[in-house]
Amino acid sequence: MESVNPATGERLDTYPDDDEETVDAALDRATETFAEWRETSFAHRCSLLKRAGEVLRENTDEYAELMTREMGKPIVQARSEVEKCAWVCEYYAETAEEHLQDEVIGTEADAHAFVSYEPLGPVLAIMPWNFPFWQVFRFAAPNLAAGNVGLLKHASNVPGCAKAIEEVFSEAGFPDGAFQSLLVGSDLVDGIIEDERLQGVTLTGSGPAGRAVASTAGESLKKSVLELGGSDPFVVLDDADVERAVRSAVYGRTQNNGQSCIAAKRFIVMDEVYDEFEERFVEEMESLTVGDPADEGTELGPQAREGLVEDLHQQVEETVDAGATVLTGGEPMDREGAYYPATVLTDIPDGTPAAHDEIFGPVASLWRVDGEEEAIERANDTPFGLGASVWTGDPDRGERFARAFDAGCCFVNEIVKSDPRVPFGGVKDSGYGRELSEHGIREFVNRKTVWVQHGDSSTGLESLSE
Repeated sequence: MESVNPATGERLDTYPDDDEETVDAALDRATETFAEWRETSFAHRCSLLKRAGEVLRENTDEYAELMTREMGKPIVQARSEVEKCAWVCEYYAETAEEHLQDEVIGTEADAHAFVSYEPLGPVLAIMPWNFPFWQVFRFAAPNLAAGNVGLLKHASNVPGCAKAIEEVFSEAGFPDGAFQSLLVGSDLVDGIIEDERLQGVTLTGSGPAGRAVASTAGESLKKSVLELGGSDPFVVLDDADVERAVRSAVYGRTQNNGQSCIAAKRFIVMDEVYDEFEERFVEEMESLTVGDPADEGTELGPQAREGLVEDLHQQVEETVDAGATVLTGGEPMDREGAYYPATVLTDIPDGTPAAHDEIFGPVASLWRVDGEEEAIERANDTPFGLGASVWTGDPDRGERFARAFDAGCCFVNEIVKSDPRVPFGGVKDSGYGRELSEHGIREFVNRKTVWVQHGDSSTGLESLSE
């Protein structure tokens, strides 16, 4: 594998691929380590997790610069990503034991019944390049705290990040085999999932990749969690603070150079405020500072790979050829690197990529709607269901909209974001399962029912059969 700076096209480094023999040895290590790791106390596991957060903070600049070099994330946002990874480590270090404490169930007077949450074993994480540290840590922190061990198959364009994350856990004191990074291609993934030593798999990625992983996991009867992207609506009601909504819309669409599953992508604006929103939105999109992501002032950097620019532009061209209007942008930038400009489309026909698909880049789709019913209908008119936001001067009205959205994460007067304290995940083609919070840490555990009968009771024998 090799890493390439998308801002310049310069090859940064090459890494030898792991072969089947290497993978087999890694699974052996994971299995052996799990046998001991699962028996350690929460106090021990969480102390190491807290130390991992400290390692991240001590090396913030190094890890941020690595992300920026390998996938083009603006350096300011890269530092924030490292901080967020430290936060999720600290969060689970403080809450894991509480989230996984035995749950007592009221049954018979002479019985003690409870549910225990016990680790499953080695879990494989198949992770994308767009948040190369965060999406790994939001998997690793809860799983390691729960007593599982992790194997990482990272995206092929961020091998340096994959190895750096492995080193974070090693430096924090986790045992050899607790977290391992495998530099493998997709051709070896099915074999890893099917291996009897592996107990679960989680993937953040595309719909086709998710379907393939879910199919293999299902055939192998392995637990899986999928986060498969989104086409998030950003609804602006007639009583919204337009200036605030525009400011949030621009950041929500262009953070991480527009490459975020939960980025606002489809902007649905009521007629009463549409003209003001469109004018301000286009102005703000055009005013973004485009440049080298290593520069402190850069707000919009390159796409992560040259091929992604081609894919993005093809979606724009298909939409425009069908009748959409380009308000700004719409053509690859004539400069070195994988750059695409902040783009705004309107008059978007149904059935086009910008109307329903996930547009993974700084391209915004803009609609004018006449009322609440049309706004909700348009918001839900997508096969995806990851995030959604609504902007209004009436929080109660916003909550009503949030309940009407077909999405896993709904925000009122705030851009959609992931937070260790609340569950994260989607519905429909955005996948299933949840990450983060107590819901995330309980995904890859055995919810074991334990019933302890006290005394010699013969009552209720007829209920013992299934």
